[in-house]
Amino acid sequence: MKSSNANQGRRKFLGLTGTAGLSTFAAQAIGVNLGMVDIVQAQAGRRAVTPFRFAIISDPHLYSAKDHVFDRHLEDAVAQVNGLASQPDMVFVLGDVSHHGEADQIAKGKQILSKLKAPIRSIPGEHDWYLDMGAAWKAAFGAENWSFDHKGVRFIGMNSIIVPDFWTSAGLTPAQRRDWFMALNSPVPGLWGVADSTLEWLAKEVAPLPAETPVVVFTHSPLWDYYPRWNFQVSNSKQIRDILGKFTSVMAFHGHVHHTVFNRIGNLSSIGTMSTSWPWPYPPIQLPYPEFQSNRVDPSNTQDGMGTATVAMDAMGGGFVVHNGFADSVNPAIRNGFKV
Repeated sequence: MKSSNANQGRRKFLGLTGTAGLSTFAAQAIGVNLGMVDIVQAQAGRRAVTPFRFAIISDPHLYSAKDHVFDRHLEDAVAQVNGLASQPDMVFVLGDVSHHGEADQIAKGKQILSKLKAPIRSIPGEHDWYLDMGAAWKAAFGAENWSFDHKGVRFIGMNSIIVPDFWTSAGLTPAQRRDWFMALNSPVPGLWGVADSTLEWLAKEVAPLPAETPVVVFTHSPLWDYYPRWNFQVSNSKQIRDILGKFTSVMAFHGHVHHTVFNRIGNLSSIGTMSTSWPWPYPPIQLPYPEFQSNRVDPSNTQDGMGTATVAMDAMGGGFVVHNGFADSVNPAIRNGFKV
């Protein structure tokens, strides 16, 4: 039996689609939980946007072993995106392509992702970075911070997993340094964020942009204090939000948490996406957020709670976000006719 909240959400969804249409929601952010189909309409900007789609893949965590199960998961993600009826203009990869930061793991990830029909942009995760301080990742995927315009939208990607140097004075090897990041609640590295130089870069990048420019930001971890005990945060997210505070609409996508999560702070709508490696539990305490939670109902399905995301940008700079589960067991909306 479905909960009353779920039924209310479906009625709200049907009312919106029946009256206003999905691309003309009200100005404030709207969230509806339909199994694994989440709709997020950011506050619409006023600058004209040529409608288009983009896709998101996050947290493959590839191992060096040949034909590892996570290889197949990433291949499924690529096939899922390539099989979309409306192809995305680009695909964003939100970090942790590798699990141990080994060059062969990163090369494997690039090889699998190269099968995507659309071009990709990527940002690093902590698993990609701390074995060689991002050398192999940058050789494969390019700059760790980037900014560009596409059809009226400004896209920004940032390396959000930087911490002060704790390894040099301790005489740690690269592998020892990397291993301190393997646990979610590791006490040694401290809270990670973007570098001070990245904050300066970001401020310069957005300074010339009009306030009505729709902005989409990608970081590995969320731009709010979701659960700092597990590094579900960016230490200087407030400074980032302040820099972006002049804009009418900012959508911020992140990976790292391996589940769906939504929050809104001021002009910024924060959307967490699923991984392709494994689904992570929600924090074991009551929190005011997330507003959306994944519906995992089949423990016998090894891909339960995993998948990709697609985002349709409309002519007003709003976004329609769909979490595409790998299987029906995580996406009951497919069976109920709500798949978009």
